[in-house]
Amino acid sequence: MVRKVFTLLPLLLCLQAMFVTAGNFPDPQSFGLVILKNYSPRAGVAPVIFDHWLHRSLFTCRLCHLDVGFAMEAGETKINAALNMQGVYCGACHDGKKTIGGKTIFAACAEQFSEEEVKRCARCHSWKKQGVREITFDAFTKKLPVGLGKNIDWEKAGEEGVIKPLDFLEGISVQYDTLQAQQDFSIASEADWASDVIFSHKKHALWNGCALCHPGIYASTKAGTVKYSMLQIFEGESCGVCHDKVAFSLFFCQKCHRNPV
Repeated sequence: MVRKVFTLLPLLLCLQAMFVTAGNFPDPQSFGLVILKNYSPRAGVAPVIFDHWLHRSLFTCRLCHLDVGFAMEAGETKINAALNMQGVYCGACHDGKKTIGGKTIFAACAEQFSEEEVKRCARCHSWKKQGVREITFDAFTKKLPVGLGKNIDWEKAGEEGVIKPLDFLEGISVQYDTLQAQQDFSIASEADWASDVIFSHKKHALWNGCALCHPGIYASTKAGTVKYSMLQIFEGESCGVCHDKVAFSLFFCQKCHRNPV
């Protein structure tokens, strides 16, 4: 079975390239969309819509997935109202006190609330509701550079200073020494139909630090010791932990394979 998949992989990638060339890109608005519904239906409220595009403009991935503690697998973080009110998970920022960019972040949950405050609940518990979100994708992304398929070019946004994501939260984050990032290096492709990959530690460390990838995703930092393939990546391992979920889609081959595939 595995051998058949490997045999078909070049064909699948070619079909992907045709798919992208035709303009059929992943929907930018729903890319990275997470529906939080472990407890909401039981509590009689709509599931929470979490937009990575909004939070990614404000915070690094490392801050949320290491310091705050959100798991990187769907359904694994058991978020509930009680924990939010204790200042855990969403409540680490959404406490009605912290400010980002001069604006106070609304509180996530409360034991008692007025009828008027129910509207605040709907800002998060907004699944299948119309007109309850304060920030819309179209309005928000007007200030951000876009790339292939009108997806947000986060790399360019950071380079141009359009966004300056926070990497430290007082009382939550631990100050760590900044390591000198390695220079870009080439990862050899074993397929004759695909060029080598150019990997940048600097670009990844900007968002992830070191600990988000090592040792959780890549157990070793020694060159050549970790083996992986496109099959694993498509199955959500290695690079696929982030790419095609919240980082740019695997449809965009030339983002990694710098020469035409």
